[in-house]
Amino acid sequence: MHYHFRQVATLVWLLVCVLPSAALAKVPVFVSIFPQRYFVEQVGGEHVDVQVMVLPGASPTTYEPKSRQMAAIAKAKIYFSMGVPFEAVWLEKIVASNKSLRVVPMDRGIQKRAMASFHSHEEKEQHDGGRTILHNAGETIQHAIPDPHVWLSPPLVILQARTILVALQDIDPENGSAYETNFRTFILQVLELDKELRRLLKPHHGQRFMVFHPAWGYFADTYHLEQIPVEMEGKTPKPAQLKALITNARKHRIKVLFLQPQASAKIAEQVAKEIGAQVAWADPLALDWAENLRAVAEKFRQAMESAK
Repeated sequence: MHYHFRQVATLVWLLVCVLPSAALAKVPVFVSIFPQRYFVEQVGGEHVDVQVMVLPGASPTTYEPKSRQMAAIAKAKIYFSMGVPFEAVWLEKIVASNKSLRVVPMDRGIQKRAMASFHSHEEKEQHDGGRTILHNAGETIQHAIPDPHVWLSPPLVILQARTILVALQDIDPENGSAYETNFRTFILQVLELDKELRRLLKPHHGQRFMVFHPAWGYFADTYHLEQIPVEMEGKTPKPAQLKALITNARKHRIKVLFLQPQASAKIAEQVAKEIGAQVAWADPLALDWAENLRAVAEKFRQAMESAK
């Protein structure tokens, strides 16, 4: 009798220990940048454990994963990529470290705009076929390099959230209904944010704001604005380019130059000094995506208001 009682007690104890851990098991997910973590957590809720590859303050252009990250990714089930530059070098190595890892491009189905840079009328640009064309004075032109910053446009984030939903439901069907509920809630929040930003920026349609790195092109397209980038194809401008940039900024009475925390402030401060502008922060990689867009939109609004 006592023997059977001990057996039952042991079995109950094992069930108490094992079942909660199984029920609470989370899908291990890796993403490239912090805004992606925000999106995945909004859709995945309590059922996902999300780690970010590009650490705070680092650049997704030149990032090299740490050894501890490569060790951790061996246990991940999904990697949501975003098309940021470091992936071109490291994604293949990441997959090699975990053969069962499912790579899901979060930017799937999104038509990319080209990266923009500012050119003066004196510059020439080489295009495919060896053609050379001249640009108009003070023109912001598009290059063949795809712009990866699709996470900075709320309408495009809705598409990305759908991609997340499908991937999570596929790999974890038991929690599919929870993912669907979270997805619908998140989409309503994104739509409300989009309406809020449209109301805020509507009086400034067609106006320009100056940024060091051209990260805000999709945001500008969505809200009918124009970004003037300081960087030329990812490089600091040459003296002649810088002169033309300063002339254009003065012409449009630009009073604020926006800089991301991951960039060097030296050139930005030089340009700002020349045009009599202040340097302000606009972080495209902030974790709290919604609040960050609200804050940056308000900074853009104030900057454009001062340029009237």
